[in-house]
Parts: sequence; structure tokens; C-alpha cells
Amino acid sequence: MLSQQDLKQQAADAAVALIRPLLVADAVIGVGTGSTADLFIDGLGRFRGQFRAAVASSERSAARLRGLGIEVLDLNEVASLSVYVDGADEINAKLQMVKGGGGALTREKIVASAARQFICIADASKLVDQFGKFPLPIEVLPIAREVVARAVRKLGGQPVLRAGFVTDNGNQVLDVSGLTILDACLLESTLNSVPGVVTNGLFALRPADVALLATQQGVRQL
Repeated sequence: MLSQQDLKQQAADAAVALIRPLLVADAVIGVGTGSTADLFIDGLGRFRGQFRAAVASSERSAARLRGLGIEVLDLNEVASLSVYVDGADEINAKLQMVKGGGGALTREKIVASAARQFICIADASKLVDQFGKFPLPIEVLPIAREVVARAVRKLGGQPVLRAGFVTDNGNQVLDVSGLTILDACLLESTLNSVPGVVTNGLFALRPADVALLATQQGVRQL
């Protein structure tokens, strides 16, 4: 019986194998944030020198990349990314995701938007029929926290401030439970239109292109 850590490693290894053809001299690889992304970074480190550099979605990932001898570029220095690899807190059959458990949702969404291909890596327990079990993170400007919270309550959500946490952008995160998410694209747009919202953790308007889901029987590709 494989542990959850074993499954994460399996998904990370599958992602490294999948992008191997993209690791060429001028390639820049987008890298996400989280425990599964950490394992992908470690795998990528075995091929440092075979590609140009990486763009990280958090200071945490940037530090891990640099520690392995991989150059980290600012996204503003890069015209486009060959691929972006990241985990998810929930993913559905449409490859839409809920992300942001690690608090890097805004930078993750920005870096993903610049990539030609988005690969999601996770264990199969993250595959769901309907979003909502995992609280939806929303990054907010501190001055707008209560304004956003009131708007979320009107939508049926129950927002809770992530205590003692500040994003790499200097903002706060509301974790929202109780939402019935039937149309992820609509809710993503609706929440992003609330003044003071930086972004929310629904990745539905720009879903993944490929999902690598680790199971006890091996990696399943969607």
C-alpha cells in the first residue's frame, strides 16, 4: 500500500518524464508551490543545465530551485513558458481546479497564464465530482477583508481569515466553506469582480491541459 507521500512522488516523477522533451537549452519552466511541486522541483534538479531557467510561483519554490542550482527568472523577463507544473487541492473531470492551500494562488494563476501547457500533478484523492469539500481560498487586500467577506456571505459562503498568514504579495487569505459550486467559471468571474479581491482559488477559466493523478495502480493521465 503506497503512502500519500509515495503517491505524490509518483505524480512528480511522471511530470518530469512527461516534460523531458521540453528540457532544451532555451526552455523556461514554470513551477508551482506545495508539497507535490517540491518533489517535482527535486526531480527537475537532476536536469539542471539542460534548460535555461525556471519561473517560480512563490518565494518558497524559488528558494528550492536556487538551492538545486537552477536559475530563477522574474516572469517579466520571460516572453513565454514552455510548461507550468503545479499541484491542486481539488480537480474535476474538466481539469478545473481549486488551488491555494499553500497561499500562492495569485502568483500560481499568473504564471500558469503565461504557459503554453499546464500540467497538474496530484494523487487521485484530489479528483472530485463537485468542488466544495476543500475551502476555497480568496486572496484579498487587507483593507477590503470585511467588504469581501460580506459579499461572500451573500453568495452562501462562510469566510474565515487564515490566521497569522500573509501572502508573498503582502495580502490576506479568506478560506471559504459552504459554497455550492455548480458553475466554477461563473463563480470564478463573480468573485474576481468583487472590489478588493486579488484573485480566488478557482482555476476554471484557465484549467489544466493535462492531469497526472497517482493511484495505487500507477499514474492515471487525464
